[in-house]
Amino acid sequence: MSAALTLRDGITALREAGIEDAPRDARLLMAKAMGVPSDRLTLHLQDQLSPAMAIDFADLIKLRAARQPMAQILGERLFWGRAFEVTRDTLDPRPETEVLVQQALSRPFLKMLDLGTGSGCILISCLLGMPMAVGLGIDISEPALRVAARNAERHALTRARFKASDWFRAVPDRYDLIVSNPPYIAEAEMPGLAPEVRDWEPKKALTPGGDGLAAYRAIAAGAPARLMPGGRMLLEIGPTQGAAVSALLVKQGLTGLAVLSDLDGRDRVVCAEKPLENSDCAAT
Repeated sequence: MSAALTLRDGITALREAGIEDAPRDARLLMAKAMGVPSDRLTLHLQDQLSPAMAIDFADLIKLRAARQPMAQILGERLFWGRAFEVTRDTLDPRPETEVLVQQALSRPFLKMLDLGTGSGCILISCLLGMPMAVGLGIDISEPALRVAARNAERHALTRARFKASDWFRAVPDRYDLIVSNPPYIAEAEMPGLAPEVRDWEPKKALTPGGDGLAAYRAIAAGAPARLMPGGRMLLEIGPTQGAAVSALLVKQGLTGLAVLSDLDGRDRVVCAEKPLENSDCAAT
């Protein structure tokens, strides 16, 4: 059977499974099965599929119909203009997180810490945009750290290190930039998530349970000891958490609080700084 006819059947199967953009997803899966670039698929739609290709395409369609995210099926996702490996051990990098990267790169930094680095997309994107900087990415998940290390190697970045740690517990030194996209979904909100998120992404990276603020409490409590005077902290948040997260940071003595919106106008990133205190100045 031709690729075009097989593709038509795949689109129908995805539509019946409730996939919102069935034609786009089916085309990407056909390109993967045929081993051709997705932007060249049209040139190959009249080709006859080999038996192996037909089986591969059918298997891919079954995965997508089961609501596995496209990034996991394809094995990568574009973020900040670069492709990053994605697995079931990491969150799927999302466009709204690019607001955090944009803000990070708005001012120079030399030493960066990424708490809960996951795929490493934030750390790697920031370091590639700041050639003199070095960075440490920490995560409690060893499999996620292996993905992050492969992504750094993929982009020929040697200025990033990765280490297992439960937030600041095993983190050394101080940093002039600390960033994090921590788990922030409240436990009660989990059932309402899309199946692609709820059923396929790592739960520990999505929710800390309870009210969704546990990670911010831990990060805020440890931030003063790990931020250099004048250092910045940038935290991705859920759209209703700006005031609560800001209050946690203010309680720890951080200043310059600001909440940035994403392209949809929703609160997305809380920014704060450690003040230049007299005691710090006197000690230098």
